Amino acid sequence: MNRVLLTSIFILASFAALAQTSVGIRGGYTTSTYSYRPSPSSRATSVDGIGAPTFALVFEHFNAKNAGIEVNLQFLRIGFSQIELESDPIRTNETQFDYLKVPILSSFFLGRSGRFQIKMGPHLGFMLQAKDLTREYADATPLEIPTYGGPSDTLKKIMYGLTAGAGISKLFGKSTLTGEVRFAYDFTNPESQDRIFDMSSTNLEFTLAYLFRIKDAKIEKLED
Repeated sequence: MNRVLLTSIFILASFAALAQTSVGIRGGYTTSTYSYRPSPSSRATSVDGIGAPTFALVFEHFNAKNAGIEVNLQFLRIGFSQIELESDPIRTNETQFDYLKVPILSSFFLGRSGRFQIKMGPHLGFMLQAKDLTREYADATPLEIPTYGGPSDTLKKIMYGLTAGAGISKLFGKSTLTGEVRFAYDFTNPESQDRIFDMSSTNLEFTLAYLFRIKDAKIEKLED
């Protein structure tokens, strides 16, 4: 038992010795798309989303030569814009959701000072606010997405889904500048009053990140 414990401590210490840790900020623009089913027997209907800025605090930790983990604390604004095309004039319902989102991503890269990176993993989040920006019609056929920002609306506030991304980064001493595209699929359905059967969303992010290395990797020092 003591031998196993000592071995585990040695392995963890070795990873820590080889670790490279950076922190920074990430910001850019995100767009979203929603899909919903008014009832179990109905087909899924896609509606346009809204676009908005996004920003995040970033923690990046590499404990191997070309692999590591990245965790973000992200403010994300997504939502839908549903249009009643058969009306004259055209009418629109628009709602936005503000989330605090935490992607936990495995990160892999190729290259040295110039790197190509891919990232993937789950994300969790919590809804900070829901707001109905425009409500111009109701009782449509098929049934429209209901309101979510009214005083009588109750919502499921937990977000969960999968995120994947790819980007290019450039190292400048201890600093790193990264341009990245991310795609996320959310299983999130804020509906808790059985007004529609199901809803999900996707969002696409275009961002730039600046990271500063706070711990050097010994493996790089040995290679240099």
